[in-house]
Amino acid sequence: MQTIESIRPLLAVCVSLGVMPIIASCGKSPNAREAWTFIAAGIKLAIIASMVPAVLSGIQFTCEIFEVIPGVPLAFKVDAFGLLFALVSSSLWIVTSLYSIGYMRAENEHSQTRYFCFFALALSSTIGVAFSANLLTMYMFYEILSLSTYPLVTHHQDREARSSGRKYLMYIMGTSIGLALPAMLIAYFQAGTLDFGPNGFLAGHITPTMAAVLLTMFLFGFAKVGLMPVHSWLPAAMVAPTPVSALLHAVAVVKVGAFSILRVVTGVFGVDLLAQMNLSWFICTVASVTVITASLIALSQDGLKRRLAFSTIGQLAYIVLGLGLLAPHAVMGAGLHIAMHAFGKITLFMCAGAIFVATGKKNISEMVGIGKRMPVTMFAFLVGSLSVIGIPPTGGFLSKWYLLLGTMEANQWPFMVVLLVSSILNAAYFLPIVYKAFFCTKEECMFNDGVKEAPVACVAPLVITATCSVILFFYPDVFLKLAALATGVTP
Repeated sequence: MQTIESIRPLLAVCVSLGVMPIIASCGKSPNAREAWTFIAAGIKLAIIASMVPAVLSGIQFTCEIFEVIPGVPLAFKVDAFGLLFALVSSSLWIVTSLYSIGYMRAENEHSQTRYFCFFALALSSTIGVAFSANLLTMYMFYEILSLSTYPLVTHHQDREARSSGRKYLMYIMGTSIGLALPAMLIAYFQAGTLDFGPNGFLAGHITPTMAAVLLTMFLFGFAKVGLMPVHSWLPAAMVAPTPVSALLHAVAVVKVGAFSILRVVTGVFGVDLLAQMNLSWFICTVASVTVITASLIALSQDGLKRRLAFSTIGQLAYIVLGLGLLAPHAVMGAGLHIAMHAFGKITLFMCAGAIFVATGKKNISEMVGIGKRMPVTMFAFLVGSLSVIGIPPTGGFLSKWYLLLGTMEANQWPFMVVLLVSSILNAAYFLPIVYKAFFCTKEECMFNDGVKEAPVACVAPLVITATCSVILFFYPDVFLKLAALATGVTP
């Protein structure tokens, strides 16, 4: 594996950070403010995309800033998994920014300049996590992301928003400071390094008991992944505006949690060490309980965003389950699911926001017949649902396919059953929404002829992401090759 020293990883992290002062200064000129948002997003995506050919050819980009503690610098490294995550985040930032304009203006939301500033900071920290070369760098950007998304979660500034914000910080920062940080200190004390390696860095430095304790601390310390019982922050955060919910569930926060666990499994412990110490069953059991329980809870939710929130909890646990199987195809499927779920889930959240903008409705029971008034939105909702369920022709089918292959490769048939049963539950809580939206009598329809699609800036992004979900089924090459390269699997 060839390594090249380059400033590009640092530039990819800093471009959205650098545009924050400009966005803040354009408070009285919304068009200029949003133009700078798109300029920064476009530059970020271009920088990240420019590294794809080299990484696919086996090159890694590195950039060391300064040494924080002996042997542990603030440093970046662009490898296949990190580039996959960065591509997803940076491309969806552009779409989410367009959607934010349509939603925030249609709802006449206050403090829009503050919103776009912290949105940019959140994406900067997300790319920082994606390109981290060691556990300390990843932890620093993980915490910056927590702080930068707090103003977004509490955007409405009412009692409910403040209460949800406190819960948000208590869970995601309480666990990271109380569990992940001590685990990182112990790991450094034992190994003398925090650099991610292809086989981890803890092998030969810890006992099986210590490995089990550290693994538990990391799994629940990076609570953005939403494993039960440290998941309650996620439904509570649905009090935020829908573009923030889309950011939380598809672009940044929860995916940073999942990606952090990916780094812990592959770069801190290493697949071989976890298999040797027989810790696969623990990861898979925690993930399986979360998958099934979250899916069952989703079935009972009438609020559309809350149903989507519990669906996200279950889908994130798919990623952890794939990592826990420790089989190459399963780890590949876990990495691929970061991308495929992102496009499907962001589509669903955008649809929920478009429905609210057009009708003011939040509950599923109030949406009977809405497909006859908002056919574009609800057809996109169908596509997003099929992707999350894992039905072709959507990208979600591919990631679940590799996860299922991984269960067979690991000879773990019970976890195959978990994946299949959860997919049936996914269908049970999504497809009835679509059915009632389109197939109802005139008397059952709850909407009059005056209801129509949301503004174009709300509808166009969800059409784009729904279309991408289908395109990724037929042309998944970039994501597929990056996931395969990271795991040594032939796609």
